[in-house]
Amino acid sequence: MDTEKKNPVYSNTDTSKVLLSDEEWQKILPKEVYNIARQKGTERPWSSKFENFSEIGTYYCAVCGNPLFRSDTKFESGCGWPSFYEPISKGSIIYTPDNSHGMKRTEVRCGRCKSHLGHVFDDGPPPTGLRYCINGVVLDFAKAQEAEKKYNEEGTKNKTPGTDKD
Repeated sequence: MDTEKKNPVYSNTDTSKVLLSDEEWQKILPKEVYNIARQKGTERPWSSKFENFSEIGTYYCAVCGNPLFRSDTKFESGCGWPSFYEPISKGSIIYTPDNSHGMKRTEVRCGRCKSHLGHVFDDGPPPTGLRYCINGVVLDFAKAQEAEKKYNEEGTKNKTPGTDKD
């Protein structure tokens, strides 16, 4: 993704927390990503490239690269935004109360950079019964085989020459 080249904090493997000022975020993020991630905007329903997307892989935070959801937890909810029933790990998402617009909702943010992702509702499918309704603009995606290839390439760099052992 283009964000990686311009964004010095973007990483799919770094788990350290990212704390930047709004001014710093505005300099490194595309306008539409900044609007949703840092100003809690919302993209138009059914406008996300991930709405009817069914590739196998991992969804990442477009702001910092944090792994958020596996493709096998994505489902068609009919709400107009990509929906998932479970995050990739407990620490990948932060939950905060959102009482804006006269509604009581739970906002979901990235666990690494605290960017706004969307909201979670209790009307999802089993096994969790949850529906993470996420703005596609703040998602990146890597196909499973691309991630495996990268992992294998990094693994061979660490092996002792002439052996199959690390």
